[in-house]
Amino acid sequence: MTRPSTIRRDHDRPAPPILLAEAGAAILAATLAIRLRPFRVIAEGLDDPRAGRPATDRETAYWIRRGVLAWGRRLPWRAKCFEQGLAAAWMLRRRNLAYAVHYGASNGDSDLIAHVWVTSGPTPVVGCENRDSFSLLATFGG
Repeated sequence: MTRPSTIRRDHDRPAPPILLAEAGAAILAATLAIRLRPFRVIAEGLDDPRAGRPATDRETAYWIRRGVLAWGRRLPWRAKCFEQGLAAAWMLRRRNLAYAVHYGASNGDSDLIAHVWVTSGPTPVVGCENRDSFSLLATFGG
């Protein structure tokens, strides 16, 4: 008879409740910012003069990603890549960690498609799964 493993996989562990609450508040704030402010103002707010922040570790990126994506799926409105990316960047900045918000575009069948993804140093955070399909237009961050 085999004994079940006592080690649980990361995706089986519940996210820290405070991080989930922060992710929800950050996505709500990002949604309001996108609807109420010009892109220029949002982009200027992402550039942070305090350069030289340490890149995040993979575990921090994992939990931020998990919290942001969980809220993105459960909100009554559709939280797209821009809202999720802004929320993740703000959460990284709050922890004094490096972040880069990448803005790219691609020609779809007949439409121009934009996409936002966030990294912390070499660590992907959100939206990075299909970033190779987009041409990078701008990067913002601190």
